[in-house]
Amino acid sequence: MSGFGDGSYPGSYYAASANPVPERPALQGTIETDICVIGGGFSGLSAALDLAEAGFQVRLIEAAKIGWGASGRNGGQIVNGLNASLDKIEREYGATTQAFVAGLVQEGGKIIRDRIARYKIDCDLREGNLFAAYTDAHMRELEAKKALWKRFGMDDHEMISRDQMRDHVASDVYAGGMIDHTGGHMHPLNLALGEAAAFEACGGIIHEQSAVTHVDWDRQDPVVKTAKGEVRCKTLIVCGNAYLGDALPELSRRVLPCSTQVMATEPLKDAEALLPTGLCVEDVRYILDYYRLSADGRLLFGGGTVYGGADPSDIRKKLTRNMIKVFPQLDGVRIDHAWSGNFALSFTRVPQMGRLGSSTYFAHGYSGHGVTGSHLFGRILAQAIQGDLTRFDTFAALKWKPFPGGKTLRVPYSVLGSWWYGLRDRMGV
Repeated sequence: MSGFGDGSYPGSYYAASANPVPERPALQGTIETDICVIGGGFSGLSAALDLAEAGFQVRLIEAAKIGWGASGRNGGQIVNGLNASLDKIEREYGATTQAFVAGLVQEGGKIIRDRIARYKIDCDLREGNLFAAYTDAHMRELEAKKALWKRFGMDDHEMISRDQMRDHVASDVYAGGMIDHTGGHMHPLNLALGEAAAFEACGGIIHEQSAVTHVDWDRQDPVVKTAKGEVRCKTLIVCGNAYLGDALPELSRRVLPCSTQVMATEPLKDAEALLPTGLCVEDVRYILDYYRLSADGRLLFGGGTVYGGADPSDIRKKLTRNMIKVFPQLDGVRIDHAWSGNFALSFTRVPQMGRLGSSTYFAHGYSGHGVTGSHLFGRILAQAIQGDLTRFDTFAALKWKPFPGGKTLRVPYSVLGSWWYGLRDRMGV
């Protein structure tokens, strides 16, 4: 279980408030199946559920427990779009690719809502998210984003003035903002657990506590090996993302693990006064804060990035300092939970999708925007395996770029870049 401890969930608010789940045995012996999926996060679950619904025999292999990684630790925000903006995608890949991406960036949220409704997943879904601007320059960025998305038929955004912000956030730090009415938030671990239960109801089988030690992908029928067993399959899907480790160095070298942190306050007596309209919030700085209210009246507050995936020495101290800048009225409030987790950063900030050999598919590198992106990419993987390669081929053709300096220098390079953009944020440019 190297890298996964004993496989139990970290001490997060989500783990403490998770819905009941069954015990799922580790893989033992040799198993044969149509499709094997590595990774029990949103990408793997999304692909596996679609394929099980279509009648395929699917086994899902998870190193720890369902939703143990980023899918069960994130801010719980349904944020439309990729980390890379539509205008950046145009600069990198051209107008045709920009239009293609614009046509699907809201699909992930639709998949989430459809699954919650169809399978009656209890995960505290609430609608709407708010992008908060600190400066006039940030406001201009949001106005440009609104206009750009509207050009592609997405007219779901509402600009909010400085005075109007007080209707949504009990803070004086913002210059304004923009509401995305098709955004939202939910309990991400309970969403993952609900999707896993739906997958099993469709005939899928999950093996937890089954870290992958080796993958024979360069053969017609791939083989996945764990400490106590192996899966022989016709098709393999790899969705290990930031936690893939050394099992597949061909993929892990493409992305950089980065950690981000979240904490949960004690239940607040007047929680709704902080966020009166119940929207989740993220600001638009390069190193951003994000926050929302939980169903039981806690403020869930997250932010920061540590390149390389290390955890800060004191998460509570780090995040409390940022929280008090936004909400001075919370000075002295008790913090009940604080945790960290990794996401996979790609150099271009565009997720990567492709194939190794003839029968092994992968998707990863959501760069901090994985809740919606992972559901979308899981669906595209499932469609490709069922024979519709249209969207898969478009993403697979996008050239990925390695981090300058490779594994040795990618962390200092990324730290230097974040320092520069953080300086620009502080200067208001």
